[in-house]
Amino acid sequence: MPGKRELAILRHRRDLVREETSMAHYGLTKARSMGPVAEAVERAGGSIARVFRRAELPLQLIDAPERLILLRDQLYLVECAAREIGDDAFTARVATEGGVKFLGALGHRVSSAPRLDAAIVQCNALMTSQLQSATSLTLTISGGEARWTYRVTDPIATGRQKNEILALGYMLDLFRGFLNPGWTPIRADVPGPLAGHAANEAVLRCAISHSDVAALVFPADLLEVENPGAVARLADDEGPVPDPDDLLACVDALVVLALLDGRPRLDWLCRRLNLSRRSLQRKLAARGVSFEEIVRRASFDRSAELLAQAGVAVTAIGHELGYSDAAHFTRAFRRWAGRPPRAWRRR
Repeated sequence: MPGKRELAILRHRRDLVREETSMAHYGLTKARSMGPVAEAVERAGGSIARVFRRAELPLQLIDAPERLILLRDQLYLVECAAREIGDDAFTARVATEGGVKFLGALGHRVSSAPRLDAAIVQCNALMTSQLQSATSLTLTISGGEARWTYRVTDPIATGRQKNEILALGYMLDLFRGFLNPGWTPIRADVPGPLAGHAANEAVLRCAISHSDVAALVFPADLLEVENPGAVARLADDEGPVPDPDDLLACVDALVVLALLDGRPRLDWLCRRLNLSRRSLQRKLAARGVSFEEIVRRASFDRSAELLAQAGVAVTAIGHELGYSDAAHFTRAFRRWAGRPPRAWRRR
């Protein structure tokens, strides 16, 4: 009989099959949205390297929170992390420790809104373009109660509930920034039976009920609460999150992600997208581009970015991009740019 880890892997593969049999739809999220996962795992005595290896994601992602990953892969990674340390309330802890400002420009923007209702409106409007696609945030009001819901629109099973708890933790942190650290909602809603129910309630410090969608329920008059702190200058927006139906943009993002771990591999990309090599190459050709061209463009862009940093040696840049020595990297860069990297740096 398969154990918990084997069952998680089987469910992850089932998610891949579901996506293959439906219209191509690739939700993406910035890595920062998973919160301070590495610190939480290591503090609990687990191995974050093992977690990333199981999720088949580059460990260097820890230091690149602006990188895009598949939403499905993030959900699987947080599931692996929770299993690594045996903590059903893992994502509640991560969201509580990281807080909404861990979400970068979006987190700073909504935390700086003049009123709570403005913060929620901004979050609802910017979520899918600035942080995480294939999701939605909605505010509804009925009588004296308001309900702020979070949905994942991708057909993902593995890690889904833990991701919903993660989102609720961020939402609670936003409210407590406007109200007070001890504030509690009327309740938090979570779909389905919740493993570690009492532990999650203790970490989030609120009652959790079963419902059809993840949500915070609270008195509607709180929407008029003003920001108690100074309204800071809005943070600059980071790069946008591509539309989940844009395969080419998704491939671009995943190639950039793979560069964190050396030269991108077609087989790795095909596994991420649940496509055969032939199918992916055919889809790219229909869009007038090849995998090799995408890798060349991404490699050049990353090289140019690193060459602009005076303290980064050419040898180190080549090594980061998966080249065994500076000579191989120099020849490749000359093909891309028409000049060697040192000449490019001096221009």
